[in-house]
Amino acid sequence: MKKIVVLTGAGISAESGIQTFRDADGLWEGHDVMEVASPQGWNADPELVLDFYNQRRKQALSAEPNKGHQALVELEKDFDVTIVTQNVDNLHEKAGSTNVIHLHGELFKSRSTLDESLVYEMDSWELNLGDLCEQGAQLRPHIVWFGEMVPMMDLAIEVTRSADVFLIVGTSLAVYPAAGLMHHTKPNTPKYIIDPNMPEVLPEPNLFLFEEKGGSGVAKVASILKEKFL
Repeated sequence: MKKIVVLTGAGISAESGIQTFRDADGLWEGHDVMEVASPQGWNADPELVLDFYNQRRKQALSAEPNKGHQALVELEKDFDVTIVTQNVDNLHEKAGSTNVIHLHGELFKSRSTLDESLVYEMDSWELNLGDLCEQGAQLRPHIVWFGEMVPMMDLAIEVTRSADVFLIVGTSLAVYPAAGLMHHTKPNTPKYIIDPNMPEVLPEPNLFLFEEKGGSGVAKVASILKEKFL
């Protein structure tokens, strides 16, 4: 069974009504991103940061997977699919994808500020000051903030190196290190970029561009791959 690795970004979640990470003026819901997505922001005002992610969780609870997510689930019927996502929502899992690597953390998990290996599933959308880990330390969102290491990156690179096909869906390819993943594929691995706002990429052999939304674009690529490999 051919192995497909899919890198997904904010664009695929935006189709479900989840606001993209930040808009053109560098703000996220009216906040400078460094206030709510950096260790410095957390140290300065943890209550603000907790409230910010509580609102993101509340919003995400009502969001439903869209045709893009569903088309990626359909791919699993014929291929070995691993999704590497830059998104912190759980829409891929909600849709039914079974193998998802979250590069930037997970919105519905918390972790200890004392021991980052202590990670907990959240059973509600709220995380507050005074919510503690088993060692008595404050819990924080299980999100990779600016300036922090991306612990799942090594696994993502390893998976990408094993790909027979590499798909890129709904990402501007502007956020590193995730944007560099496509350069870890084996030589001659076909790469397909699907995005209504096509990122600037240098032309190369075996690179195919589909300037459309995730749902229709993934369905088209799936049809091509079935014809090619099945």
